[in-house]
Amino acid sequence: MTPAPHTDKPYVVAVRALCEFTAKLGDLDLRFTPSPSALEGMAGHRMVAMRRPAHYQTEVSLSGDYKNLRVRGRADGYDAEQGQLEEIKTFRGELEAMRENHRHLHWAQLKVYGHLLCQKEGRSGVRLALVYFNVATQDETLLTEECSATELEIFFEEQCERFLDWAGQELAHRRARNEALETLAFPHDNFRPGQRDLAEAVYKSASSGRCLMAQAPTGIGKTVGTLFPLLKACPTQQLDKVFFLAAKTPGRQLALDAVARIQRSAPALPLRVLELVAKGKACEHPDKACHGDACPLARGFYDRLPAARRAAVAIAGPLDKNALREVALAHEVCPYYLGQDLLHWSDVVIGDYNYYFDINAMLYSQTLANQWRVSVLVDEAHNLVERARKMYSAELDPSRLALARQGAPTAIKHVLDRLKRSWYELHQEQADAYQVYDEVPQAFRGALQQTASAILDHLADHPAGIAARLQDFFFEVLHFSRMAELLDEHSLFDITDTGETGGAVLCLRNVVPAAFLSQRFAAARSAALFSATLSPSHYYSDMLGLPDNTAWVDVASPFRAEQLSVQVVDDVSTRFQHRGHSLSPMVELMARQYAAAPGNYLSFVSSFDYLQQLAELFKARYPAIPVWEQSRGMEESAKRGFLERFTPETRGIGFAVLGGAFAEGIDLPGKRLIGAFIATLGLPQINPVTEQIKLRMEASFGKGYDYTYLYPGLQKVVQAAGRVIRTESDQGVVYLIDDRYAQAQVRELFPGWWKVEYQQARAQRRHAA
Repeated sequence: MTPAPHTDKPYVVAVRALCEFTAKLGDLDLRFTPSPSALEGMAGHRMVAMRRPAHYQTEVSLSGDYKNLRVRGRADGYDAEQGQLEEIKTFRGELEAMRENHRHLHWAQLKVYGHLLCQKEGRSGVRLALVYFNVATQDETLLTEECSATELEIFFEEQCERFLDWAGQELAHRRARNEALETLAFPHDNFRPGQRDLAEAVYKSASSGRCLMAQAPTGIGKTVGTLFPLLKACPTQQLDKVFFLAAKTPGRQLALDAVARIQRSAPALPLRVLELVAKGKACEHPDKACHGDACPLARGFYDRLPAARRAAVAIAGPLDKNALREVALAHEVCPYYLGQDLLHWSDVVIGDYNYYFDINAMLYSQTLANQWRVSVLVDEAHNLVERARKMYSAELDPSRLALARQGAPTAIKHVLDRLKRSWYELHQEQADAYQVYDEVPQAFRGALQQTASAILDHLADHPAGIAARLQDFFFEVLHFSRMAELLDEHSLFDITDTGETGGAVLCLRNVVPAAFLSQRFAAARSAALFSATLSPSHYYSDMLGLPDNTAWVDVASPFRAEQLSVQVVDDVSTRFQHRGHSLSPMVELMARQYAAAPGNYLSFVSSFDYLQQLAELFKARYPAIPVWEQSRGMEESAKRGFLERFTPETRGIGFAVLGGAFAEGIDLPGKRLIGAFIATLGLPQINPVTEQIKLRMEASFGKGYDYTYLYPGLQKVVQAAGRVIRTESDQGVVYLIDDRYAQAQVRELFPGWWKVEYQQARAQRRHAA
């Protein structure tokens, strides 16, 4: 929904959104229903249209006004000669199993379209037809009703009247919000060094409707420095919403804190802020199914939703997870689905990357459906490359198939056995353990579709559901099928033979997510991606699919070279074949530095095996120096314990893996951390998969090694080094341990404010001797 910024313009609402607001009644019912996929739905619509006469019109644009409301949408089909307007709904299974409140909503949408058509063409009446198309049988069921223009007008006005009070409130909210934002002052007494430059760049990019890449160092206040100017741009750019997207929970919390600070500095600012939380973390009754017969918060959900909605939008501060839960439980509705509804009425939405960038992203699909004008902020944007690759990759593992089969009904077991045979045929002549193929064979794709259809048909007859492992595998089949249809040069299809009978892992491995992400950036009015490590800019622009006119700003660091001593130890090799020889000189280097300046240090290496070898040797030689180690699969409590060892009063060395939980996103200012040893370039492991990625990068960009190994590796190094200097008063040292750090192509990727010294360790050892 796109509210207008002034009262002389109508409030614009889509037909579907209007009816979902006014005509949804009763329980929230999410019993697993065998809904067709998006592709099946589109195919079903095309099939219905093909069966109609040549004069049949599809996607008929309709709009109409009522008082200060403008309703618009596209009707599925219209036969002018027969005077029949159609709304097409695809389904699978038995039509009688469809929930009554769903059908009530379908009729409401069709009647609104009917009024808009009669008004547009001056008709005295129209035949309305709900067309239910079964994607499995290709059969149509038509439910028709003859309606006069008068009765449709009455129905339309009733829906609008139910919505008008809310629309008026929303218009008033938008007007008050924009008036307050026009005079909003920066929430601190002064900008930090570099913060104003960042804020100006974000405001200019929003004003010109462009994307921005902002490389901005730690410590300048990037979160406030991006949110504040974007909020200031909302009135002039008529933005409906600002999406703040973060890679991790701490990033979302920083955004919530920043907005809260802005709101405290401007008490008259009516800003609605919503935090999106994963369903698993928001669910109050994880042991219950999402329908009124099982969950008390689903029972009568839509009947109690209006009161919960009104209470939620009246909250003065951000609606974070706890605040949303409090409102939801006070009104006995599900917190997660209350949050989904409040998305429509929020000004700032804070959530994970996947809510906008994933293939099924809710924020992206809602933006398109409601024609919202949005601006997107991407926090720690260097993480988006790997995160997006995972979003657009898919994997099928034979062990998952075996587990799914164990809990499957007999009929489904036969289908899974056929899939297993087709799976085996894919790789029975594969000579190497790993091999890349040009395409997913059509026969196997057909076997996947048959498997999905069989499970869907079973669910149609058994709505109580299926075993969890079978359901998980079903979703994996659907995702793999969808990504197989989209396979192109941006991804690899590879098969890894595990050596077991019939055992081969199939992977659609996204390498360059640009083709998918570019659509997301195009849907936004503007986007600003910011991080301390976005160099080289062409790498991130190529990988993320940013527009050619994307602006770039490299914000000057507030830190001085004298604050950080960067020492390159270039007579040690940390390559895999040299690691045994590297341990002793590294241990001695760390011990000397600790003796010269006792305090807290982090030591980063490339793997847990390397970490264990280094830590064991260090403890054996220097048992008096406290050490603590990162371990595989650390629980959140263990991670907190690791970080709690770093205090202004403690001393010791924490051993961690580069690229892991402690290499970025942690803040240890002052004496909590005074140095780091980085004994790796962070390069990905050389293996057949990585080498195939390098070939694809070379073909796409002409820089296979740089795009696959060098740039991702050095980004991790710079992030880890950035843990040492967090404020303008910090002092510290970073040792870069590997002879390759002396290479020119590596040095070019160091931050410009670093003053790097070389061969320091060798000189120290000569002096000691």
